[in-house]
Amino acid sequence: MALVKKGLRLITVDDTTYRWRLRGRPTYDQGLVWSPLTYAVEHAETPGTTLVITTNQPHPSNWFGTQGSPILPAQVADSIRTALAAGWTPENPGSPFHLDQSAGFVSSH
Repeated sequence: MALVKKGLRLITVDDTTYRWRLRGRPTYDQGLVWSPLTYAVEHAETPGTTLVITTNQPHPSNWFGTQGSPILPAQVADSIRTALAAGWTPENPGSPFHLDQSAGFVSSH
């Protein structure tokens, strides 16, 4: 499943280019700060399995103004390396690969 083109950002990690995207609007649960921010990554040239990363911070556009930190390219690169070490194969087709980095997230309810 390829990512929506709008809002895609490119990042090169260890000589391989990936596309990543943060959802602009929060989901209902993210808006209420019940669940943390997630973003998706795929191989830029041969999109196969999508990597879905769950962070430990709220979506920046949540409805309560709960502060979170921006997702920086260095964090994306670290997450990609972690997922690759855990078995993510970005060029092979398959179900999304989930990387849960939500330890420490505090829900609002």
